[in-house]
Amino acid sequence: MSTRRIEVLRGVAPLADRYDGFIIDLWGTVHNGVRPFPGAVECLRALKDAGKRIVLLSNAPRPASVIRGQLDAMGVESALYDGVITSGEVTWRVLAGCADPSVASVWPWVETLGKRVFHIGGQHDLALFEGLGVERVSNPADATFVLNTGPDERRGQTELEPYLEPLAACAVRDLPMICANPDMEVIRDGVRLICAGLLAKAYEEKGGVVHWIGKPFPPVYEPVFAMLDVSKDRIIAVGDALATDIRGAANVSIDALWVLAGIHGEALGDDPALAQEEADGAGLAPVASVPAFVW
Repeated sequence: MSTRRIEVLRGVAPLADRYDGFIIDLWGTVHNGVRPFPGAVECLRALKDAGKRIVLLSNAPRPASVIRGQLDAMGVESALYDGVITSGEVTWRVLAGCADPSVASVWPWVETLGKRVFHIGGQHDLALFEGLGVERVSNPADATFVLNTGPDERRGQTELEPYLEPLAACAVRDLPMICANPDMEVIRDGVRLICAGLLAKAYEEKGGVVHWIGKPFPPVYEPVFAMLDVSKDRIIAVGDALATDIRGAANVSIDALWVLAGIHGEALGDDPALAQEEADGAGLAPVASVPAFVW
């Protein structure tokens, strides 16, 4: 269990001198799925003005180029950060680099997948398939693996039940699943939606094998560290989710700043004592908390 007291801050500014590299989550930290949170853009700008290296790390199951376009549309311009890595981007790289020995050493299962994929996910995730040379099939009986990017518009985005039948059809055929977004849920403009992680968890409960790509699993951080090019003891991860952002930081032995207003906002509000209790219960020790990602 964690015993370190979490430093209670009102903004990010007091930490600026302690770190040179910032790994910053997006959904729940910088934006709510529709628009940036108040003060978030200004906080990014202040960090860049202070000479900090910033890489945005998201569990979005889409290529980084798609996320950059979405950020531009929200008013989060590219000058405010040095790079973007997404779980979708890493998934694409893994699948596109099957013959690369360095890829195979980190993801040894990739060479066993075959080329016929059953996709669980929405139309908005189809960019993930571009250039992969895989065949999308509509029936699990024709597939060699499953790519899970989350709920889709047809089955709905708030309940697990509509996905149990296709998950069972995949499990009975022992299809390995790639989960391209380990998040269990997300809040989009005030509405709580399920994510690919919840579907993957249900698949494991049916006996299915899941290969997880994204936070909190260490391999997703390697391209981030390469982009930052900063000593790990001078890097801090900033995010709102204990299970992914804060645990991910712990898994790669870097400090973490916990943004309370995101996925845990309903339960914790702006109560440092509750936050401390929640972190202790999870066995996690972020160095500090802030009510929101503000300077």
